[in-house]
Amino acid sequence: MEQGKSHDYTDRVGDYNLLGDENPQLTKFDKRLPCFGCGIGLLLGCLCPLIWYCAAILYLCKYYDKDPRERSGLAACAIAALVCTILASIVVAIIFL
Repeated sequence: MEQGKSHDYTDRVGDYNLLGDENPQLTKFDKRLPCFGCGIGLLLGCLCPLIWYCAAILYLCKYYDKDPRERSGLAACAIAALVCTILASIVVAIIFL
């Protein structure tokens, strides 16, 4: 293969090359996320903030490399966990001080 070409095409009769994604694994991200893309973890986190901390750990461990569509939801959960922690520490400081 010559330098500068990304594919090795031949001009033989009857030999066809399909055009499309080079990596078929990329097509798995074409499906939509459940819950209208809103993220079930963010919604359920309002009832149980422990879910936000689990999502924050997943975000810090770069779980979004497996599914890039989850990156914004995991980041939102990490921010929600941070805000929840700050508010809880302020409430505890007001009550006990």
